[in-house]
Amino acid sequence: MEELIDLSNFKFVKDLFGDYDENINFLKEECFVDVVIRQDKLKIIGEEKNVFIAKKVIEFILKNLKEGEEITKKNIEFILDCFKNGKTNLISNSFKEQICINFKKKPIFTKTNTQKIYCEMIEKNTITFGVGVAGTGKTYIAVAKAVAAFKLKIIEKIVLTRPVVEAGERLGFLPGDFQSKIDPYLRPLYDIMEEIIGVESLNKFLERKKIEIVPLAYMRGRTLSNSFIILDEAQNTTTTQMKMFLTRLGNGSKMVITGDITQVDLNYEVGSGLKDAIKILNNVKDVAIVNFKKNDIVRHELVQKIIEAYGTKK
Repeated sequence: MEELIDLSNFKFVKDLFGDYDENINFLKEECFVDVVIRQDKLKIIGEEKNVFIAKKVIEFILKNLKEGEEITKKNIEFILDCFKNGKTNLISNSFKEQICINFKKKPIFTKTNTQKIYCEMIEKNTITFGVGVAGTGKTYIAVAKAVAAFKLKIIEKIVLTRPVVEAGERLGFLPGDFQSKIDPYLRPLYDIMEEIIGVESLNKFLERKKIEIVPLAYMRGRTLSNSFIILDEAQNTTTTQMKMFLTRLGNGSKMVITGDITQVDLNYEVGSGLKDAIKILNNVKDVAIVNFKKNDIVRHELVQKIIEAYGTKK
């Protein structure tokens, strides 16, 4: 069977095909079809069912490109999965949603459908869990949302925290005082903040206590009102620590908890507070749980392959 798509009024054929034709080659392999261009026509060749799905996916991609969207291989993988499994209701009209502007005046956009849903859940709910594998943008998106809320004066303070849990190295082996020893554990949070608002602004807001980047232990006994509070690496909290954190919530505040339950660094006898919280709060109103999958990874493509390889290890 053959189907034709008219490209005569379409200016983004290169974006459709992707760098080194990776987008169209991926689609050809996954749909078991051949795709060729003849003048201003795109021809899809293969079995009827496969051609039908490939055509629907390509038409959706073309529509998004025409509207100014950036389409990646990850987007195509998600769209294809939805069409193959009859889940087209999960496909948003657009993956791209502007979250905020960074210090270089460059807009920060969502890159996957799950990231967009994550943003929507953060908007709608007081507490949102972002759970999934590394590289899916869980923490980065949460920080960007916090910065956006701060700039709009919806909240007065941003608080970023992490449990200080040793992962194969011991704090005592690190040089310096206690602050020097915990700084490496918090460094990823500084890196994200510096990328979004710049070093100068970060230092200014840290000095004014408008932004705090602290170990989870520093949260005990506090009530945080009118704040955007992010708990990163939450899989390494105990159940007691997680309960302590969640009960710091004050009026006018939002909380985002991120973590990867496949990377727990706690002693195996100690249960993960993130796992427990997901079970306990699953049906609580004003609490959202967003699950990120391997196809949501937005880091280097090799990251997904590494995660898949370790996933097969017994």
